[in-house]
Amino acid sequence: MVRNIFVRQKLGGTTMSKGLFDLSGKVALVTGASSGLGVQFAKALASQGANIAIIARRVERLEATKREIEDEFGVDVLALPCDVLDVEKIKETVAAIKAHFGRIDILVNNAGTARVAPAEEQSDEDWKAVIDTNLNAVYYVAREVGKVMKEQKYGKIINLGSIHSTVSMRGLAISGYCASKGGVLMLTKDLANEWAPYGITVNAIGPAYFPSEMTNDVIEDENFLKLIELSCPMGRPGKPGELNGAIIYFASDASSYTTGQILWIDGGWTAI
Repeated sequence: MVRNIFVRQKLGGTTMSKGLFDLSGKVALVTGASSGLGVQFAKALASQGANIAIIARRVERLEATKREIEDEFGVDVLALPCDVLDVEKIKETVAAIKAHFGRIDILVNNAGTARVAPAEEQSDEDWKAVIDTNLNAVYYVAREVGKVMKEQKYGKIINLGSIHSTVSMRGLAISGYCASKGGVLMLTKDLANEWAPYGITVNAIGPAYFPSEMTNDVIEDENFLKLIELSCPMGRPGKPGELNGAIIYFASDASSYTTGQILWIDGGWTAI
């Protein structure tokens, strides 16, 4: 009699299977986890058994997320305030996570921001804010967590790219965002190359537009929805939960021979 090793769980309207995707005993760090996609990613990893460290600036929201994940999934959750633009604070936070769990197996570099302005009118402050948050902070966090992973000879890093890692968009002035996400793609490729000998994979996901605190005002606009209908073969924004499978795949040993890649989750946007 063959024993069924797969444990089925329901998450975000879809059913995931454990087995290759089992994260039991792993430790995952998710940045920007006080709201939106960060919370969703933390819950997705917890659903597969991972213990979770969540970091962001808003302490009250972090604590609420911590309680939700603990109550729903029964895993150990560590919530720490951290500004990912503060390199010294990142170092302290990574050290605290390692001290608590003993290791860090998975990093989801989720924290991000956006500014919309014509290039010739964009302020230096807005440009810097986007590049610092979306690119520099991704590097700073990956660098510090990478040191831990190199010692372990194991790690899974998942960076948040975007369709705008490789394409722009008519009618939307987002030069800083495109530049930052293009940088994330090449950073992902280089870190994958550098750290492959240490058992560390580095990949990225490239979402189109999904509901989040950052995008809700935009994707609820009728004119923008019409723009999505014209640009995306599926004709709609992404739905909550449709990024979970990619996050779990890149975090698990199912992706043991996959590194330096970006997975588009965009309704076919980048296919045309």
